[in-house]
Amino acid sequence: MDEKQRIEQLRKELHEHNYRYYVLNQPTISDQDFDFKMHELQDLESQHPELADPNSPTQRVGSDLNQEFRQVAHKYPMLSLANTYNEQDVAEWYNSVKKGLGGEDFEVCCEMKYDGLSISLTYEDGRLVRAVTRGDGVHGDDVTANVKTIRTIPLVLHKAVGTNDSGAEHVPPREFEIRGEILMPWKVFERLNAEREAAEEPLFANPRNAASGTLKSQKSELVASRQLDAYLYYILGEELPSDGHYENLEIARSWGFKISEGMKKVRTLQEIYDFIGFWDGERKNLPVATDGIVLKVNSLRQQRALGFTAKSPRWAIAYKFKAERACTRLNEVTYQVGRTGAITPVANMEAVQLAGTTVKRATLNNEDFIRSFDLHIGDYVYVEKGGEIIPKIVGVDIDRRPLIAQPVQFVKRCPECGTPLVRYEGEAAWYCPNDAGCPPQIKGRIEHFISRKAMNIDSLGPETIDDYYRHGLVHNVADLYDIDVQQINGDGSRTKSAQKIVNGIKASTKVPFERVVFALGIRFVGETSARLLARHFKTMDALQNASLQDLQEVEGVGEVIAKSVVAYFHNPVNQQILERLKGYGLQMSLSEEQILGASDKLAGQSIVISGVFSHHSRDEYKAIIEQNGGKNVGSISGKTSFILAGENMGPSKLQKAEKLGVRIVGEEEFLEMIGS
Repeated sequence: MDEKQRIEQLRKELHEHNYRYYVLNQPTISDQDFDFKMHELQDLESQHPELADPNSPTQRVGSDLNQEFRQVAHKYPMLSLANTYNEQDVAEWYNSVKKGLGGEDFEVCCEMKYDGLSISLTYEDGRLVRAVTRGDGVHGDDVTANVKTIRTIPLVLHKAVGTNDSGAEHVPPREFEIRGEILMPWKVFERLNAEREAAEEPLFANPRNAASGTLKSQKSELVASRQLDAYLYYILGEELPSDGHYENLEIARSWGFKISEGMKKVRTLQEIYDFIGFWDGERKNLPVATDGIVLKVNSLRQQRALGFTAKSPRWAIAYKFKAERACTRLNEVTYQVGRTGAITPVANMEAVQLAGTTVKRATLNNEDFIRSFDLHIGDYVYVEKGGEIIPKIVGVDIDRRPLIAQPVQFVKRCPECGTPLVRYEGEAAWYCPNDAGCPPQIKGRIEHFISRKAMNIDSLGPETIDDYYRHGLVHNVADLYDIDVQQINGDGSRTKSAQKIVNGIKASTKVPFERVVFALGIRFVGETSARLLARHFKTMDALQNASLQDLQEVEGVGEVIAKSVVAYFHNPVNQQILERLKGYGLQMSLSEEQILGASDKLAGQSIVISGVFSHHSRDEYKAIIEQNGGKNVGSISGKTSFILAGENMGPSKLQKAEKLGVRIVGEEEFLEMIGS
């Protein structure tokens, strides 16, 4: 067998093993054997670039290169479904279908309504050629590269499996479109939020937001690491195997698609109610988020006869489940200390099942939140995941309150170091001011310092930082730059990983100045305000010596941020750390290129970016706007100065701009405007 034949054989085998593992859940080889085959294929493909195939199994790992999403038109518009929350509306829809079909018998396909990101997949000659988000229903983002990383979406279809009633094979049509939902499983969602919580990053509100944010990432390598899933639920095309929607999905299952096991064909209204009733409870046990039931007339011929309204098909409706709520006992309230010293109260409750997960804890936000519910230890509280969001307490059953129950008293001292807490003007949270001696704050600031948006030392993580802190290797961020291989090599068996850590720390000295400012972890100074401060003062010395008045002259920097910056730089411990960081060679000023390119040509202007560009990426244009004194905004309003528009600008944005009279500026005109 020559190498070309071996490549083809490995691709075929890996596609089959991938299908058995991720879709059927029936692996036939070990993970190690799968990895060996994958590595062999990667080696062969690197030796023979002329045999490259965009649908090879090796493409599922994704790329770390940035990509701009281009907008493409849907061949068939992706309309939304009419929603209902009660059985009366379901009955009205059922009767309207009966009337629309002139009394003709019909079947209804009942399906789960998965709560994720809608996707349209186009296949030609059995191969995935395009994946497009719903967008505005007429145009969507081409996210093909990212979708290829999702293991449950076949890149190459099974040619034919089984036969139909006339004996013909169920061969996939030469070209067809299949639609479904991109989802983040509960287990992945919980793990991701735990990681974000540890890094004090904003939590994803629900798996849908997490899946959407992941799929829109500009790096398919990140998408691959998030382990997204996909369920497919509707096929469109000219030569479909059957007139039955249910039957077509069962056939598509044999081609390698992941189709819900929860589908059912029914005929009567009572059978529909039974299906809804069953899944309203059973959905708690599903591995992914659902928010309702979808009902579709099964016959495609009858679907065409019923047609569409302006916004949705007449042959389908979505029944939405009510927000899930449970009642459980509040056992105690504990307190967490964040890297900025903010104290977050946490409700610890008796475990209860809610929206697919076991809930034992819920954030109580702050002291005001606790007082608003007059919470007592021992209270029976109502916990909700409205729209499958992070658990929150939404009420108290006062009638069940024990006579001896005591009100929750917010702590007065830091639970970690005992320092009296303070509450800053305009802030809802209490803070521990001992930022130099409070262990969670020290470790939190180091973890923030090494994070991706700060110094990006990806060879380190929270557990490693905790280990280094406990062993006395690091007490502040500057100590990282004193670490050598010998100190962290343990028994001598970790030389390679130790060297990687040291190299990663050394490489961080090249990180741009504005990210260094953010990495310092100054209380209330986020990524945006750090960038504004860096570009206004240009050097660390100038920022360090800035007065309260100087700081408040920076647009977007108010009194609270200004006071925090002054306090940070007047702290002798921070001054010492900063001097050490300067000595280690970190970037302490804007680059010459940034300084020379700065201007106020866009000062006071709020600009929206939309479309795909030829000369620069969207991120580069955002930087150019800020460098010239402008402000990037995400949505169009009456305050928008103009829209920087590239090709394939979204039609909804164009319509809104015309309605509000907002000026559209093309790429060439914009570059002339700033003199580039």
